[in-house]
Formats: sequence, C-alpha cells, structure tokens
Amino acid sequence: MNRHIQTILYIFITFLTNIFIANAQFIDTWHTTACNIDMTVNNLGVTGNSFRGEYQTEGWGSLRFPASSKVEHMFLAGLWVGGFVNGQARVSTSAIGTPQGYATGTSGYEFTAPIGSKLSIKSNLLDNQYYDPSAISHEDIIGYFTDSNVVAPGTSLFINNHTNPLKFGGRVRFMNWNFSSANFFVAIDFQIINTGDNVIDSLYIGYWTDFVIRNVSIYPPGGTPFYAAGGNEYIDTLNLAYEWDGETSTSIPNAQSYSGVKFLGAYDKFGKRNTKYTKVFNGNQLVSVDGANILGYTNSTINGLTYRNIRTHFNTWLFNSSDPNYFTPRNDNDYFARMRKGLNFQSNWATTVRNTLRNGGNRSNIISIGPFPKFEPRDTINITFAIVCGSPVNDGQPYNKDTPKQRSEFINNARLAQKAYDGEDLNGNGLMDAGEDKNKNGKLDGWIFPTPPDAPKLKVLTSDNKIEVYWSNNADNSIDPSSNIKDFEGYRIYKTQVGFDVQGESNIVKSLKQIAAYDHAGNYLFYDTGLDAIKLPSPVKFEGDTTHYYYKYTFDNVPNGWQHAIAVTSFDTGDTLQGVPSLESSPLQSLRRVFAGTPENNSITTKDPFVYPNPYYGLAAWEGGSKYEEDRKLIFANLPKRSRIKVFTVSGDLVDDFEHNTGYTGSDIRWYGTYSNSKETVFPGGEHAWDLLSKDSQLLARGVYLFSVEDLDSGQSFAGKFIIIK
Repeated sequence: MNRHIQTILYIFITFLTNIFIANAQFIDTWHTTACNIDMTVNNLGVTGNSFRGEYQTEGWGSLRFPASSKVEHMFLAGLWVGGFVNGQARVSTSAIGTPQGYATGTSGYEFTAPIGSKLSIKSNLLDNQYYDPSAISHEDIIGYFTDSNVVAPGTSLFINNHTNPLKFGGRVRFMNWNFSSANFFVAIDFQIINTGDNVIDSLYIGYWTDFVIRNVSIYPPGGTPFYAAGGNEYIDTLNLAYEWDGETSTSIPNAQSYSGVKFLGAYDKFGKRNTKYTKVFNGNQLVSVDGANILGYTNSTINGLTYRNIRTHFNTWLFNSSDPNYFTPRNDNDYFARMRKGLNFQSNWATTVRNTLRNGGNRSNIISIGPFPKFEPRDTINITFAIVCGSPVNDGQPYNKDTPKQRSEFINNARLAQKAYDGEDLNGNGLMDAGEDKNKNGKLDGWIFPTPPDAPKLKVLTSDNKIEVYWSNNADNSIDPSSNIKDFEGYRIYKTQVGFDVQGESNIVKSLKQIAAYDHAGNYLFYDTGLDAIKLPSPVKFEGDTTHYYYKYTFDNVPNGWQHAIAVTSFDTGDTLQGVPSLESSPLQSLRRVFAGTPENNSITTKDPFVYPNPYYGLAAWEGGSKYEEDRKLIFANLPKRSRIKVFTVSGDLVDDFEHNTGYTGSDIRWYGTYSNSKETVFPGGEHAWDLLSKDSQLLARGVYLFSVEDLDSGQSFAGKFIIIK
C-alpha cells in the first residue's frame, strides 16, 4: 500500500477512534420520565438528540409531547455563555445548529466533562428507587461540565475555534414533576462558576434552541420541507420564545402542538459589592440601593428601589441564511452580538419583525440574559430556564394560525411554570414581602406547586350484593402550598363496570367511571350538590383502626364475586385568577379492588355453604378473558370465620384441600396476581377462591365434584357438590 495512503488511513482511523472514545468517556445521556415530556438530556446541559448521533437512544424522544406520542418538538438545544475578557469577546457554546448535530472537536460543541462523568438521578418521592432528600423534583437529572478544555478529554482532538475559552465550570439540574399542574414543562437550572483568573465583564447567559415540531410517525425527519415550517414568536412579558408547526400544505398533516423556552429567573453576585445572591425578574436585577453604576451600566428606580438594567434578549436566525437581519452566526463576535441585543429591542420589532417570524422557516432561537457586570474569579450565578409544551385549543381555525385562543393553554402552562419557580415570592419581585415567608424559615422558597387536596383515607366493607365506602375528612382541611388557602371543594366517587378485569393500575384507572360527585353548595362551582347526602351524623371508627370516618357512600345491587375497582378522590376550587384549573387527587391513592359476597357464616347448620358459579363454564367473562388454565377461579361462599375446604371426585379421591380465614386476600391463586392486587383487595369475609387445580397442580376434567366445609372453631361440617363444564 502506498505510504501516503497508509498515513491518510491511519489518521482517519485515529480520528474515528478518538470520536468514539470521547463520546463514550465524557458524555452521558438520560431522558425525562416523570412528566409528560420525553426529552433526551445530557451532562453538558444539552437537550434533544438531533434525531441521530451520539445523543440518540432507541425509544427515547428528542422532545416528545405527550411523552407517549410520536410528535417531536426539538432538534437540539444548549447553553451559551458570553462575555468580555480583557476587552475581547469570547463565547462558549454547548450546541449550535449544525445539520449532523454533535461531533467531537466540532466548533460550537465546546463543553466537556471529566473522563467517566455520569449523570446522577435523584427524586424527592419516598417510594422512588432514586429517592434522595436533596432532590428538588420527582426526577432531578444532574451533570457537571466545563468550557475550559481546548482538547476533547481522552483524545488528541482540538476543539475547533475554541483556543480562548472563558474558563468556567457548571452544574446542570434538569427537573421534572408528575403533578398535573407541572407535567408540561422541564426546568433546566444552571449553576456557573468563574474558574479562571480573569474577570468576565458584560456576562450574558442564554439558552439556544432549535425547535422542530413534527409528527414523525407520519413525516419522518429529513429534508428541507421537514425543518422549514416552524412559526416563531416571542412574548416579552413572559420571557417566552416559542414555536408551532406552521405547515400550510394540505398534503402534510400539521402537528398540533406548541413548544417554547422560557427564562424563569437567576441569582447572582456582583463581586465584592454584594455578598448575597439576588434575583433577576422581569428583565431587571435587584441590587444595592446606593444608585452606583458598575462599569457604566445604568440603573432604574422602581417603587423607590434601585434595579440594574439586566434584560432578557430574544434573537432568531434562519438556517444558512445570508439575510443581514437573520443570517446564521459564524464566530464568537457573531454569537455575542446576538446575545447582547435582542430583536425585541429593535425599533421595528412590533411593526415588522414579529410578522416576519410568524411565517414558516427553519430557525434557531436564543433567549439570553445580561449584562451581568464584573463576574470575578470564583463568582457564581444560578440561572433557570424551562422547556414548556402545550396543546392548542380548537377555535375552528387551522392550527397553523396560532390564534390567541389556540395558544391560550400553552401560555397558561408557561405562567404556571413561572408561578412554581417563584414559589413563596408571590409577586415575583425578589423581595420577602409581608406574608410571603409561609413556613417562617427566613427565606423565599421556590418550586411550590398548586396541588390537589389530600387523598381521603378509605375503609371499605362488603357484604351480600353491597359495597360500603367510608372515608376521612382530611381533605376538607387541606391547604394548597402555592396559594396558602384552604381550597377544598368536594369529592368524586368512581367504580369500574362488571368484567373490567384489566392488567396494570394505569389501565384500571382508565376503566374507572364517575358514579357520583358532591361539593360545597351555594358557591356556584361545579355541582352545588352539598355534602350532606354523604356526611355521617357523627364520625365512626372501626376496631384496630385509629382513623375517624366522616363520609359514607353505598353501592347496592352489586353482583357477588365480580371484581369492582373503586376510588374516592378530592378536588379543589381551582384559581381562575392564576389560571390554575381545579385539581383532583389521584384515584391510585385510594384505589381498592372490591368483591361483594357473603360475610362470614356463624352457623353452617342453618346457613349452607355453596359454590358459584355452579355449574362452572370455562373461558367465561367471569375469568377476565385469560386463556390460561392457571387463571381460573371458583368461589366457595358462606364460609365460617376459620374453616377447612376439601374437594373430592365422585369416587372419593381427594383433589385439593385448603384453609380459609376472614383475612383472605386472594393471594393463593394466580387470578388475583393477574387481574388484581392483594394489597388493595377487599373481600366480604365468608368467601374463598379456588383455581380448579389439584393439589399437584393438575388440570381437572369436566364432571361432578364433591366438597366439604369444616368449621375449625365449632367442629360443624357441611357437604355439597358442583359441576365443571368446559
């Protein structure tokens, strides 16, 4: 082989090997699983997977909403940090709009992590496998990064155009919740520290996004038409840049969804001037009230308080455009120019620019916040963004119009994300005003969500053709942590229909049908039925139970032996002023699998035990549709509190024998493992199921069988028979 060709081949192989090593050693990916957004994230603060490449994992969305859908919303997104160092503009970016997405050493992909760096997963849910008391959300995804490396760790590859990094380190925390008031956004919190020796002046921090909203099951990624239909808009009052599918062709289905990036807030420290973190809000930052300027930046006075003029800038550009207004930035000077002055501050923003952006195009967007002056060595800043999604509201017009009504739900979602971030800071001004420190801990706590009232505590009793449901009044006194008011409104009662024996709790919940609802009368909300119909004259207690029960609902004429899933939920009034809908507790919190039937039998000499269904027919609806012999069940009824049941052939051979007691939960046969949950089952006390298998797990032939019941307390006995027809 020619030596020249050998050299080229060696370099090429080394290059590919270095890419593989770099990607494998310092990039770690995961995806959000708690909320209704399935979004790929990594330890460099990048979101999305560019529909290919290093960040893509089979089955994960780039940014899918709803999570189970095939509607994608994002190509790629990442953090940008820019500032002046010794008078020179420098910008470090974790991602930019290149067609191939990430590639080791590529200009624009300048963040790295230590070799072997991994994301850590934490959850504040006690029953979660990742439970950690330091977690903020139901799923925190945490990673660490730096811009300081000019060579990709583990390789000899120089990162192109990255010879003078700003030199900072960072931590990213992706946060998502499964609350109904929060499952439409993912918060992205960055903590950035100046790890170099230079002051970074005029610091700007932004989140760059390349949204692409398409239903990829109908319209797979690829080609200009796929990317070129995004309509864009920016709302100053919400610090929200968003996109929708602006497709106008009738031959290409429109993906009916919204996605946007929203600046939520930041806390920073101005060198030695302030020793406390202060909060950025509405494009301004609260600083000391002495009126002094830092490096010439001006102040504003609002209600007698002095604010540093730190603003939120929005910019956008077309992919590969040469238009001087919307050209694609190519270098640090271009990047920094886009971060420093947003289109939203141009004189023609309202008259021309916004209308232009609403036309379909393949655009990238950035929201940047700054300037934060004099970012000194070891200074830190916390800054938080949110990726927000939402579905359009039907107003009879094509969904590519983005009318006020169509985007109303999405806009409300963005407001709820801000409200959750502000938490106790009810007016969002960064100050601890009177009455805002609800828990009296001396600080304004964030990430407080509107929540439904507490789920009621249930006690369920069953008897012959009857189910009685009792519940506590703990929900009546619930206080919403977001509003700090008692907003309980009422209760809803749910039950499945006969034969809804489906697998999985989520499927059970889908099968629940609302049977009744009761709420406060006279406030003109919901049903106005009042609570008297279900409220007991006085609370009741049950033996071995410390809970007092204040409410009762009875299901009559319930067929015995059939499973009924029931649940009681509580719901609140909602908050129309804050755009918070009425919230309801989860049915799973009170779900019970209930079987009406005969209670325990005190005398089998006067009340005969029996078997049902008799005759027994295989593959009937009674069995839940299973085709497996092990999923059969026959019920022995009118049984004593403690008894022994034996089954014989007509020739007297013992088929099976087992004992019964009133604490029976069905855990001894497979049917309940397949279609029920022994931890949630409620039985009447005098019934026991049998799987029609012999003691040696052999299948039974059709025919007549004999059974006996012995009362283990009294010694009384009874004999009977049943028929199996297959």
